[in-house]
Amino acid sequence: MSASRLPFQKIINELLDGKKSLSRTALRDFSDIDSETLNALLEAWPRIAPDRKQMLLGELQTLTDNDTRVCFDDFARAILNDPDAQVRISAIHLLEECDDAKLVPIYLKMLSDDPEASARKAAAAALGKFVQLGELEGIPKKTQRRIEEALQEKANGEDQASVRRQALESIGYSARPEAMVLIKSAFQREDPDWQASALSAMGHSSDERWEKEVLPKLLDEIPRVQSAAIEAAGELGLTSAREILLKLLVDEENDDLVSTAIWSLSQIGGEDVRVYLEGLLDQTEDEDQVEFLEEALDNMAFTEDLAKFELLNLDIDDDLVDEEEE
Repeated sequence: MSASRLPFQKIINELLDGKKSLSRTALRDFSDIDSETLNALLEAWPRIAPDRKQMLLGELQTLTDNDTRVCFDDFARAILNDPDAQVRISAIHLLEECDDAKLVPIYLKMLSDDPEASARKAAAAALGKFVQLGELEGIPKKTQRRIEEALQEKANGEDQASVRRQALESIGYSARPEAMVLIKSAFQREDPDWQASALSAMGHSSDERWEKEVLPKLLDEIPRVQSAAIEAAGELGLTSAREILLKLLVDEENDDLVSTAIWSLSQIGGEDVRVYLEGLLDQTEDEDQVEFLEEALDNMAFTEDLAKFELLNLDIDDDLVDEEEE
C-alpha cells in the first residue's frame, strides 16, 4: 500500500470496525476522491455494515448541504448500483447538483428496472433536473426527448402511484404540449395526492398560465394540496398570490405552511413583503427562525436583482431591434 493511501485506510478501518461518527476532516476526504483511494474504498465497501453506510452517507449529505466547496460526485457515482436501495437513493441525493448528462442513462435504467419503488421514485426526481436543463439548452435535445418520453410513459403506466406522481412532477419542467395535458388530467382527479403533484408540476413549468388553477388552492382545506399550491405560486412568481399569502402568515397556525408561504413570498417579492419579513425578523429570538428569515430576505433580494437584470436585457434587445429597423 502506498503512503498516500495510509491516512484514508484509517478511515476505511473506522467504517469497518468503529461505532462513532467520522470527524468532519475525515468526511472531507471523500470530496474529489482520487481513483486509487476510491478503489480501496470500493474494495472494502461490501464489508461495511449497512447502518455504517447510512451513517456515512447521511453525514456526507449534511456536509454538502452546508458547504459548497465539497463534491462527492465520484464516490456517489460509484455506488449508484449498490445492492441496498437506500444506498442507491442516498447516492442520487448526493448527485443532486451534478448536471453531467452521462448520468441520464443510469437514471433512466433505474426508473425502468430498479426493483425498489423508492429508488425508481428517486430516479424520476433526478431526471426532472435534466428536463429543466434541456429547456435551458444545457443538454442535447435528443437526450431531453428520451427523458421526457420515459417520464411520460411512467406517469401513464402501471407503476406504484408514488413513482407515477414523481414522474409527473418531473415532466412538469417540460414545455411539451403532452406535459400540459398530463398535468391537467392529474389536477382534475379527486385524489389529493395527484392534485398536489399536479400543482408541483405547474410550479416547475414556469408557465403563469396555471395561475387560475393555483390561486384557489392556496386556501385548500387539505394541507398537502395547499402546501403544493403555495410552493407553485412562489415558483411561478404570482404577484396575485401575494395578498393571500401575507394574510395566511397572520392567520395560519401550521408552522410548515407558514414557512412555505414565507419562502414563496421571497420568490414573489414586493416592498410589502420585505417590510413584513423584516418585522418578523425583528420580533423573533429563535436562532433557526432568524436564519431562515435572513435566507428568505437574501433570496428576495436575489430574485429582485435578477428581475432587474432581465428587464435591462430586454430593454437592450429592444434598442437593438429599433436600430436594425432604422
